[in-house]
Amino acid sequence: MTTIKAKQRDNEPVTPASWERAVAEGRRRRSATLQATQVSYLPGQEALAVGFADNTAILLPINNYPELARLSAAELSRIVIGYAGSALCLEEQDLHVSIAGLVAASAPLMALAATVVAARNGSRSSAAKALAVRENGKKGGRPRKVLSPDQGTLDKTK
Repeated sequence: MTTIKAKQRDNEPVTPASWERAVAEGRRRRSATLQATQVSYLPGQEALAVGFADNTAILLPINNYPELARLSAAELSRIVIGYAGSALCLEEQDLHVSIAGLVAASAPLMALAATVVAARNGSRSSAAKALAVRENGKKGGRPRKVLSPDQGTLDKTK
């Protein structure tokens, strides 16, 4: 058996500078992920309200999710946020449900997410698009499409 010695240690001494770097990295990672901060059971609506750090929230109807529908109102009110804000947990029932999974199981929420992603991606400009816009600008802009009166069709040469 061959023994391989580590060349570099991963445990650097904690200094004020390394502490600040670690805190900054933690903040960066936290802001880049789905992270719920609160959950409340709303008995009048028979739904769980899951809130996020930016004060937005989603309502998840209990009856849409079999793992939640079998719980009593008292158990639903004891659900807490776990796994760094990514799951709903009820330890007494050994229940750990991904919030992203609950959203993915909802067709309307997934349709909304797809619309948001499409709008965001459509507003992005690639290097090729930016170059085409500059080239068209040098020529006076994109040629206008003019309807030819005698043909009733678009004439792109005018």
